[in-house]
Amino acid sequence: MSDIALAAAPPAATTESPLVRILLTAVAVGFLGLFLLLPLVAVFFEALRGGVAAYFSALVDPDALAAIRLTLLVAAIAVPANLMFGVAAAWAIAKFAFRGKSLLITLIDLPFSISPVITGLAFVLLFGGQGLLGPWLQAHGIEIVFAVPGIVLATVFVTLPFVARELVPLMQDQGSQDEEAALSLGASGFRTFLFVTLPNIKWALLYGVLLCNARAMGEFGAVSVVSGHIRGLTNTMPLHVEILYNEYSFAAAFAVASLLALLALLTLAVKTLLELRYGGQLAGRSRH
Repeated sequence: MSDIALAAAPPAATTESPLVRILLTAVAVGFLGLFLLLPLVAVFFEALRGGVAAYFSALVDPDALAAIRLTLLVAAIAVPANLMFGVAAAWAIAKFAFRGKSLLITLIDLPFSISPVITGLAFVLLFGGQGLLGPWLQAHGIEIVFAVPGIVLATVFVTLPFVARELVPLMQDQGSQDEEAALSLGASGFRTFLFVTLPNIKWALLYGVLLCNARAMGEFGAVSVVSGHIRGLTNTMPLHVEILYNEYSFAAAFAVASLLALLALLTLAVKTLLELRYGGQLAGRSRH
């Protein structure tokens, strides 16, 4: 009986000694602590070094408030835009066969392979005063570069892949059997998407939206090129941090940086809470 039980026992996942496992764990934890937690702690420490009053004074400065409002506005536009594009692109790629599918996938990945600074420069060359469309835009009183529309366009471009790249592999793996069954039972295309497709992709969709939102709020390179650095008008929070730091206003710079970090941590906390609340439903659905 013991021989049968021994033969049925699954093999060990690893054969490393406990010492090796401890060393590997220590290296991983040490790496995270050194390159992730320690800089984050340093930001909050420097932000609060001058006291709580100085911290909040830096945050209620008119230029800081304008940067905060602009950052939230840009994220509020860029994230829903990429949400709609990501769902539509993933649906087309995963559910249909058509010419140009490989090209579409390549174009979705394009922002990952282009420097954000080059992206910003491309928008300047296209929409700037001396750019391809610049004279026509000026003649009609339309401002793109060095204005909010240019910042939004640059942010949408650099965050474009996040939702789509989370959804495409999942929807390809799921196939189209559920949608075909719903359609055969008389459901409309919209109801099929709402009650069949969306519940199956909601966690990947949420994760992509969170990544997109974090990148939209923290984008620096492309926005720096197209913004013009106009204080109180076209400076987002990362640009405002740079200006304050270059002016040796270290306490104010770290205060705004800490707020940006808090927004990122809040996004992560929302994701974790949702996973804790609905994780059982997700696991049950994945088993079916």
